[in-house]
Amino acid sequence: VAGGLRVLETGADLAVAAAIISSFSNRAIDRRTVFFGELGLSGEVRPVPRGEGRVAESAKLGFSRLVIPAANKLESRKVVEGLSVVALRSAAELNEVVREQRDQA
Repeated sequence: VAGGLRVLETGADLAVAAAIISSFSNRAIDRRTVFFGELGLSGEVRPVPRGEGRVAESAKLGFSRLVIPAANKLESRKVVEGLSVVALRSAAELNEVVREQRDQA
């Protein structure tokens, strides 16, 4: 995108960070994985509102793996069973998850 990327939804922070990590490693993230969550300035992963709805919509759209804030994990259990849910507390954990996924691709 010329001039940068403008994201108004803080829930997209994890997805953008995962894309950057993936880009630096020159490997694609599995297309069945969805990321949502907010990243704080110190690297903490913060919960986002409407987590339950986001999880339900992700399942409806065919995603099979969710990478979400740990604080949103309880909501995800209420919505859909059978989804693989990875709950994060920090950006360092996000880096590990993306690299693991890259190794499996």
